[in-house]
This record gives sequence, C-alpha cells and structure tokens, in this order.
Amino acid sequence: MQTAAEQVPWLSAAELAEMALPGMPGTKQGVQARIETENWMVPEREGQTWRRREGRGGGYEFTVYALPLQAQAALMLRQSSEKEVSEKDVYRERREREDLWRRYDALPERLKDRAKKALRIIDAIEMLVLSGARKTMAIMQISRMEGVGRATIWTWYEQIRGLNRCDWLAGLAPHYCGKAAVTEFPEEAWQMLKADYLRLEKPKFAACFRRLQKVASERGWVLPTSKTLEREMKKLPPQLLALCREGDEALKRMFPAQKRDHSVFHALEAVNADGHKFDVFVRWVENGVEKIVRPVMVGFQDIYSGKILSWRLDVSENKECVRLAFGDLVDRYGIPSYCLLDNGRNFASKWLTGGIPNRYRFKVRDEEPMGILPLLGVEVHWATPYSGRSKPVERAWRDLAGDLSKHPRFAGAYTGNHPMAKPENYGSSAVPLDVFIEVVAEGIREHNSRLGRRSDICKGRLSFDQVFEESYARSTIVRATDEQRRLWLMAAEGITVNRVDGTISLEGNRFWDEFLHAHRGEKVVVRFDPQAMHGDAHVYRLDGTFLGTAPCVEKVGFNDKTAAQAQSRAFKAFRKATKEARKLEVQMSVDELAAIHVALPVTEETEIEAKVVRPFRPAVQGNAALALEEDEDALIAREEEEEERTRRLRNVIRPERWAG
Repeated sequence: MQTAAEQVPWLSAAELAEMALPGMPGTKQGVQARIETENWMVPEREGQTWRRREGRGGGYEFTVYALPLQAQAALMLRQSSEKEVSEKDVYRERREREDLWRRYDALPERLKDRAKKALRIIDAIEMLVLSGARKTMAIMQISRMEGVGRATIWTWYEQIRGLNRCDWLAGLAPHYCGKAAVTEFPEEAWQMLKADYLRLEKPKFAACFRRLQKVASERGWVLPTSKTLEREMKKLPPQLLALCREGDEALKRMFPAQKRDHSVFHALEAVNADGHKFDVFVRWVENGVEKIVRPVMVGFQDIYSGKILSWRLDVSENKECVRLAFGDLVDRYGIPSYCLLDNGRNFASKWLTGGIPNRYRFKVRDEEPMGILPLLGVEVHWATPYSGRSKPVERAWRDLAGDLSKHPRFAGAYTGNHPMAKPENYGSSAVPLDVFIEVVAEGIREHNSRLGRRSDICKGRLSFDQVFEESYARSTIVRATDEQRRLWLMAAEGITVNRVDGTISLEGNRFWDEFLHAHRGEKVVVRFDPQAMHGDAHVYRLDGTFLGTAPCVEKVGFNDKTAAQAQSRAFKAFRKATKEARKLEVQMSVDELAAIHVALPVTEETEIEAKVVRPFRPAVQGNAALALEEDEDALIAREEEEEERTRRLRNVIRPERWAG
C-alpha cells in the first residue's frame, strides 16, 4: 500500500505546461522561467518539493506543493475526479462478477448442468479455432455432433462476450425468470413505511401497513400487498434492522468480539478493576444505625490468570473503597505494572489517578496532587464502561455475583437482577452483614480454585489459583515499602492529640504510643483503614512528616480481671522504661549539684567610685548674703500666712473634726 507521500505525482516542466493549469504558463520555456523567478529549487526542500529526474533525458521534477495555490487546487480536483472514475469502473466490474456468480450459485443443479454442457461445447469450438479452423465452420461441425442449433451457440457467445475466461461458466447459466406483476409504489409511501417500522418501539408490520393504507386512501396511492412490502422490508441489511429496531447493543452483539491473548502478560503484570452491586438485601450497621442496603463490591482481577486478587465491600462504589481494594492488592501480592480501569468518577478520582494526562473524566490542573497509581509507577489505561469485552472482570462478575446472590443463606433477601425479575418472596428478609461477608469470601475462594477453567491459559484443566501461582513464582515482583503502604489509607486531618495522656480519638476508638507524648495538644493527620478500625493508625504532622504508628487501645469489660492485670503490667513496663531513660539522661544527683554550688567562693560587694566629678558653682555672685536673708524673711512670712489660714478653717468647717 502506498503512503501519502508516494501518491503525490512528480511532474516535469513539460508535463506541467501540457496540463494548462490556471496561473501557470502553457509552454515549457514559460514554466522554466517561472521556476527560476520564484526559486522553486531551494536546496533545503530537495526530495520534498523537487528532485532530479532519473533515467533518460535527466532534468528536474516537481510535486504539486511547489505550484501556486490556484494550480494546486485545480490539479488536486483533476486527479480526484480521474481516481473516482477509475474506482467506479473497478467497483462496477467487481459487483457484476459477484452478482453473476451469486446468481449461478442460487440455481438448482439441473440448470448448472446445462451451463456446464454449454461451456464444454464452447471449449471444443475454441480448440478447433486455435487449430486453424474458421469459427463458423467449427460451430457448424460441433452443432451437428452435439445436436445443438447454431443460433443457440451464437446466443451463448453473446452471453459470455466481455467476460473473463474464468467467468464463462456463470455467464452461460440460464438466468430467465417468470414475469412478475409490477405495481407502481410511490417513493414517499415507502419512506413512510420505513420510518414507521424501523423504530426502537418495534411495531408490528401489519400495524404499520394499516396506518399506511389510511394515508394511501386519502392520497390515491395504489399499494402492493402487505406480504410483498414485508418481503421487501426484510431485504434490508440485517444489521440495519437490528440498529433501528433493537439499538446499539444489538448491533454491537452482531459484530465479532475481539479475542485478546492474555498470555502476553505474566502474573500481576496487568490487572483490571470494576465494581458490582449485589442483588441482595443486607443489614448494614454504620455508626450504630442499622439500614437495609444492596452492597457494592470493588474488586481487582489479574488479567493473565483471571484470579480475583482483592476486593472490598461498601454501601456504594466510592473512591475510598477503590483505594483500599487496591491497597489490599499491593500489600498482599505487589505492585502491578499495568492497570485497566473503568472511566467512572470513582476510579478517575484525583486521589487515585491524579496527574495522568489522559484522564478525561475531570480537568487536569497543574496544582492537582499526584494520585496513588502514578506515585507507584502504575501505567493506567481506561476501558469502556459496562463493557465485558473491554474488561475481563465483567465476565467474572456475571458468573460469581450471579451465583452468590442466589446462595441458600440469602433466601428471601434476593432482589432479582432487574425490576421484572423480582421473586415471589421479594423483601421478606435481609442478610446480616457478617453472614454476607462470610459467603462472599467463600464464593471468591471457590471461584479462584475451581478446576477445569476453559480459558487459553488454564487450558480446560487448571484453576485460576494454579495458573497464577505458577507464573507468580517465576515473575519479577515489585514489593511496596512501608511508606508506600500508607499511601492508600484514608486520611483524617486536624485530629488533636490529648493534652494529658497523648491518646488520639478517632471513630470511637483510641490510639496511643509513647511518641505521642511529644505532640500533646497538637493537631495531626491520621491515616487509617476505615474497615479495620482496631488496626494501627499512622500519624503525620500537618506538613506531611511521618511521626509514627499508634496501635489501637481497645475497651475492656468493667470486671475483666485479666485485662486489668495486663493493663497493670503494661503500665509497670512503661514506668520502668521511663525510669531507665531517666537514669540514662540524668546522670547527676541533686546532692552532687548542691555540693558543687556550696564549693563555689562567696562574692563580696565592692564599692563603686565615680570617675567624673562636677564642681559646685553658686548661681549668685557678690551680694549673696543679702539675697539669702531676703529669702529667709519671705519664707517665714509665707509660713505665718499658712498657719492663719489653717486656724480659720478649723473654726468654720466641722470644728468637731479638728478637736484634740
């Protein structure tokens, strides 16, 4: 097959002149002048728009891209028109041959024998002609020998005129038929009938024909019979009928599914995931409140073997459930290289797949955090939702979940897989959550260990477990570190550490470890498994620094003597360890510290002398003694005035206050 570059023609100056393209000269000399004036032969574009002509005569050749835009358009239109005509001729010839042989194949054997006899006679005549006999004489001779009229032989020659030798047999087959009565049928009526019949509501043809008859009686149309029109309708392509009357899913089923080879992977190299809602009513207890739900399971399946590697149950398909299921997979088996996900909102969450360029469910922003899968180096691919052909796990859900929903321990709780399939005892009971989890776990174990799987990998004799274990043992597996394991846990931000004992309270549980004493009263981030609240809690600072892991401190019975003794032993060990730490840290006693302070010399107080002294200079010079005397007289006079004022006040204002 030629590439696009090879299909572009190379034309010389003389050929361009003969084409008489618009905007181009009509002579070779004129084209040469245009080439030199516009500098077509740029060295950098040699081999792209121009090249040296090989063979006799030499010279240069040019592509259509070297021409002016007007000439390019005209040349492209001319070439496409010629190509279209040639393609139509080839198509018509191919269709005529197909119709010819299709008609021959539909004939009964007796008519095929007549065609074979005619071909044998034609071959004999052609052999005589090749031997040198005249064609007319050869026809006369063979017609006399075979008892066939010369007019019949000439008619056979008319039938095979223009046909290839290999098509003569089909051309000689009888193709006459009885003359059928033809009824004029308006095109508008035919379009109305197709528009009515080819609908997703799938109306009956008889009803469509009756509606058409009403319109025909008003407009004066003459219609063929109902059988004739129905026969014509069924001649339409079956895929067209399926699409118009049954929808896209029916059309999709008519197209052969792609068979994919799972052996290109090894165990855990590629996984796929999806969620499934069970058709079972379950009593789900959450935060002390019981409610009836239909649980959802999110599972990860190994593509190579078909084994279900991990699964989680929740009341809905959410990003936390998907994240924890993926965490179980990595924690138990390792990190896969390839992951096929459904492009739903929960699988395309930024906490799972953030930062992936082809994640079209949400907008990808520069400040978006990296998801767990890209952080672990997992290559993510997206599959078509609700498509078993795209995700093998859809096939597993059909078998596994369908069988589990009808388990004997779920009697009365089965809801049916669609509203019209409700059982007679619908809603009569609900399964306790612990019973439901037990049955699901057992069903998945049986699903993985069942022998005789007919996949290409299991070969009809092995189980998913056996195939996975065999490949897993000889494959290179990447294990997650402790730091990576904490990535998929749920995070609770702003949890305050108790100011007294350093415990962390979360979802009604307490977590504690010695390192928390250094962070009492601080707000921290806690990562935990919401479905295993009695497990460990991983504590981080608000800036993301890992502090440590705190185990759960469970409640005990009020009169549980064994638990009390264990608590006492734990406290004694804690106190002993702290005292040992004190011995290591504080290596000097208080008496030794006091002795050091007693041995220090006593420091005596020393007098401080001024380094700079200012002399006293009186403000008055000369009559200083007179000035001093005047000041003393004035002072005595003021004192006498004050005594007199005080005496008067004693006599006027509340004299009893001043008595004595």
